[in-house]
Amino acid sequence: MTIPNQQSNMKRTSLSDNDQAVTDLRRLIIDCCRQNGGGHGGSAIGMVPLAVALWRHTMRFNPRNPEWFDRDRFVLSNGHAAILLYIMLHAAGYPEMTMDELRKYASPKTPDRNGQWEATLCHGHPEIEVPGVEVTTGPLGQGIANAVGLAIASKHLAAVFNKPGHRVISSKIYCTTGDGCLQEGVAQEAMAIAGHLGLDNLILCYDNNQVTCDGPLSWIVSEDTNSKMRALGWNVLDVWDGDDSVEEILAALRLAQMSTSKKPTFINIRTTIGYGTSRAGTFRSHHGTYTDEDAARFTNGDGDSVSHCLSQQTRDFFLPLIEQGNVLESGWNELVSTYAESFPQDAQHLRSRISGQLDVQDLLKTMNPNVGDPLATRQWNGAVFNTLMDNVSSMVAGGADLWNSNQMGDQSSRILGRDHYAGRVVRYGIREHAMAAISNGIAAFHPGSFIPVTATFLMFYLYAAPGVRMGALSHLRVIHVATHDSIGEGQNGPTHQPVEVDSLFRAMPNLLYIRPADEEEVIGAWMCALGNENKNVPSIISLARDPPSVRIPTTSRDSVALGGYVVLELDNALVTLVSCGSELQCAVMAARKLAGELGIPTRVVSMPCISLFEKQAETYQKAVLSDSPHIVSVEAYVSTIWARLCTASISMDSFGYSGAGSANFRRFGLDGDSIARKIQRHVQSTHVTAKRWVRLE
Repeated sequence: MTIPNQQSNMKRTSLSDNDQAVTDLRRLIIDCCRQNGGGHGGSAIGMVPLAVALWRHTMRFNPRNPEWFDRDRFVLSNGHAAILLYIMLHAAGYPEMTMDELRKYASPKTPDRNGQWEATLCHGHPEIEVPGVEVTTGPLGQGIANAVGLAIASKHLAAVFNKPGHRVISSKIYCTTGDGCLQEGVAQEAMAIAGHLGLDNLILCYDNNQVTCDGPLSWIVSEDTNSKMRALGWNVLDVWDGDDSVEEILAALRLAQMSTSKKPTFINIRTTIGYGTSRAGTFRSHHGTYTDEDAARFTNGDGDSVSHCLSQQTRDFFLPLIEQGNVLESGWNELVSTYAESFPQDAQHLRSRISGQLDVQDLLKTMNPNVGDPLATRQWNGAVFNTLMDNVSSMVAGGADLWNSNQMGDQSSRILGRDHYAGRVVRYGIREHAMAAISNGIAAFHPGSFIPVTATFLMFYLYAAPGVRMGALSHLRVIHVATHDSIGEGQNGPTHQPVEVDSLFRAMPNLLYIRPADEEEVIGAWMCALGNENKNVPSIISLARDPPSVRIPTTSRDSVALGGYVVLELDNALVTLVSCGSELQCAVMAARKLAGELGIPTRVVSMPCISLFEKQAETYQKAVLSDSPHIVSVEAYVSTIWARLCTASISMDSFGYSGAGSANFRRFGLDGDSIARKIQRHVQSTHVTAKRWVRLE
């Protein structure tokens, strides 16, 4: 394909459909970047031939039903090139992505004269709520990991449901990446997992333009990417003319589809960032607007330069995709109907997975802890988890090489591997970030069809935090089991004791951070995490390493959903202690000593989930916290969010220490006796409620 000289006004009736589409789409990208003075156009312009090869010739999808279950999935990991995805949705016939929507790309989104804020589908980076967008991408590398999760989901469903002559699950996952994504640790982790699992339904297309935001890629990368990908277990293909040849890219895609190597495929496509513009091949093309001359180089089929326009030739070229999508989905529906006749039980199971039906509340309500000494919450959590795994086929779990310490139980018969995709437990290895991001991809395959569970120490969810955040932002239900919380973690020392990590997750919107104190509250935590009211909310269940020394008979699984509730009531209490997790037992012991030996009437509130408590009616919150002059939180974390609820806190103000958990609570003044002494000093030093929050020493 040849870019015409901007001075030429000759009609170009000789361009092929592919070449005309590439020209028109590149011009539309430039128009969208020019309309509001900026946008990420460079990579988008360079990848247009790839996009045409994918959307027009390769992927199976239905523009009139973006949620068709067996569609192929496309992930734009280099999410800054979002305008490319938007114009492809427009060209392919997704009705929501109109030209008017495209005109909102990079607009300032100001309110109108009535104060109504402008809404858009054309965000600066793709957002999952937009029809046709499979996952939210933006932070580089997350999309590659999401694509691995989508591929795992598809492989698993195919292994469970496909029968001879009835291939009801055949979706493939296509993902684009730039130089930046490939450098991110999360992508490195995810690509290693994909190669190890042999995910041959995953095709990763590398927009190899050799440019990053700051300058040439050679400034920062000298490795042999193809050799690295082969070493990770990937099939590698090369495309040398990604700028002009849709056909060459299409040939590589077809080779990838036909591969029998049981490997994911990496297609290395050489492109030029900002191809055909005055900024081509430079970092300046990554972001910004374009000139009149740049726009004039790409004209429609009549040789003019009307903005925001696709030629009739290009519209006619993409028009069959609508009918093709309807035919594909109708054919799939017929296949499922014949499948149901031959395999009625499997068909019913498949329908259940597609509907996302989940009814586990009765099961959880009938579970009872063993009589006798209380168990560590991590230990009892393992029992609850295994019961759920036995009864919930949509639950797919995985751990970051601490499965035994997390006490998640023997799952050897359920391991998902390259020879057993029907398994439901993934060994992620020491790759916490990818574990969380891949789990988001599994959850995103179809709403409710999967309930991913991850597991590691709470401290190491700091490595996974970007993935956890993306799940919360994307409204994806993933349940993260975080054991060994607080200074009670013990001898591993301060490197493993997450005294501040809770603050990050408690501050994160749309995330339930639940810290149960005992077996009863562990059941309640799962009831919340799996409740229909939280189907779009991820959860972290934060668990203790060691068992409590005393059992608290008044904890309630049902009350966990309220976020906080009273476990030790006392009329005319002077002090209300608010606590959770391991420290609730210490708060109860302190309250008994305060009310008995020291004559300071004290009540206790269990607060396993602050965000749920703050959703309750104000009257309920006031009743739980009461009119006590002193409302004091007790927790072995650095106190931050508690200041919203309490007048004072007994907490950490340093890192932990390498010692037994019980010794650490004494060392840092968080055992029952120390709490009682601190409260006594505080009450005796003041006779009115503190004017502002204070930390008690």
